[in-house]
Amino acid sequence: MPDRKLRVFLCHSSQDKPIVRELCQRLNAEGWIDPWLDEEKLLPGQSWDMEIEKAVEIADAVIVCLSNNSVSKEGYVQRELKFVLDIALEKPEETIFIIPLRLEECTPPRKLRTRQYADYFPPVNREAAYARLLESLKLRTGDLDIQLDLPELDKDKDLDDPSSIVAEPQIHPFGELEFVKIPAGKFFMGADKIERDIAYHYWMGRFPVTNQQYSTFRTAMMRHHSYPKGRNLHPVGNISRISADEYIKWLNEHVVDLPSGYTFQLPSESEWEKAARGTDGRIYPWGNELIRACNTRDKNIGETTPVGTYSPQSDSPFGAGDMAGNVWEWTRTLSQENIGVIKGGSFGDDIMYARCDVRAFYSVASAASSFGMRLAVVPISAE
Repeated sequence: MPDRKLRVFLCHSSQDKPIVRELCQRLNAEGWIDPWLDEEKLLPGQSWDMEIEKAVEIADAVIVCLSNNSVSKEGYVQRELKFVLDIALEKPEETIFIIPLRLEECTPPRKLRTRQYADYFPPVNREAAYARLLESLKLRTGDLDIQLDLPELDKDKDLDDPSSIVAEPQIHPFGELEFVKIPAGKFFMGADKIERDIAYHYWMGRFPVTNQQYSTFRTAMMRHHSYPKGRNLHPVGNISRISADEYIKWLNEHVVDLPSGYTFQLPSESEWEKAARGTDGRIYPWGNELIRACNTRDKNIGETTPVGTYSPQSDSPFGAGDMAGNVWEWTRTLSQENIGVIKGGSFGDDIMYARCDVRAFYSVASAASSFGMRLAVVPISAE
């Protein structure tokens, strides 16, 4: 445990309270951070102005939560920011004291524009932004000689440790994609829950590949990838197994930060199903209850939704989202020559097709608006 906690003040607009409250809870759960949020710290009868000024004065760092609400309206957040900037002038120039965090697309106030900000949006980028935020706060503890007892991440050791399964998902960025770790070991597969064993660790894409991510490949190949405006974060559709393999080949030639001995691949059916249902043989990624926490036909949406729309309530035990509904996902498993296995159901199918054990079969050349892909990072030797 640290000798004292890092005091962090959360400057925000009242309209942004729900997302800031969630951020406060996450920071508090770290164990070494003492976040200051008005609704948590202010007691009935206390003076807002006086208590907020006292909290800013003793803060080790201030996270300024920026949104169109906070940057365009006069009120407490503007007065807080003015006071925060005055306090910041008393700090050494290189001190990480003010940390701007954008909650949506907005222009930071002029006096904050020289500071690097993090984007806590859209949902698919939130974990990466939170990780960067923690790194800044850890640097601040170093300035203050606050001793933290934090484990170091040893990638090679983590890879070889067969017992390394954690309650919180471990998110690993490889290239432009985020992955969650799936540890080696046994799980139940199929409707009959047959026990299977995958003897190696691997990483599963946290979400299906998006239009934006696929466009990077198409542009590099001097080809155009057309999709409706505003759907950057929707899963890419009209993907055949053949086109998925082309994308993977390109990634393996251009992404250099994979663990030694590992490669991008489509997941096998076994890898996909373990990542989707965990080790307890659940029916849906979120459990056995039919709660319809995914984009299937009963939602009457009729098209894809941005990846992460139903996270975290629909995530698998390992932290993979959108494994039920939205788009079918190709696996590298073939049921027979040139016939591939797809999993997960789609926006156009009944929710029963979103069960983890359900599989469908299509020619590897088949493509439809409901056919997408999710990648895995697996040992080169994996079948």
